[in-house]
Amino acid sequence: MALQQPLSDWHSGLFDCFESSSTCCYGFWCCPCLACTVAGKFGQNRCLPLCDLCGPAALTACGIPLFAPPAVISLRAGIRYKYNIKGTLCKDICSSCFCVWCTWCQLHRELKKRDKNPTVVVNVQPRHAHTTGKREKQKDRFSKWWFMFKNKV
Repeated sequence: MALQQPLSDWHSGLFDCFESSSTCCYGFWCCPCLACTVAGKFGQNRCLPLCDLCGPAALTACGIPLFAPPAVISLRAGIRYKYNIKGTLCKDICSSCFCVWCTWCQLHRELKKRDKNPTVVVNVQPRHAHTTGKREKQKDRFSKWWFMFKNKV
């Protein structure tokens, strides 16, 4: 049975923009740039937030109104899931639709805070003391060869 980590709160609220004045200014003066930075820091394509700008316009031109920004909602939900932050998808949608700039700033502050205190997971596999099989000997020979080849280049 896997142990579940307890849920935590966001490090800053949605409207705590002045907690980090640099993030606040970055979001105010160039929100698309901040959004692309957040996507990149979270390991996603930096152009993903452009869906929030281009997606609704393209869909509206086709007669399909879209009011929810898909990129910020998905990144907010992904960050909540990855860091076990309390909340629901409904709250993610509401905050993203109500103030998209504040949401991007909150995500940026959260990632900055989490990067200062990274979670490190070490998975060590035990090495068997005796490996007498033919396949294990071949693997050891290949590993030694690869190590020597890599160090010569």
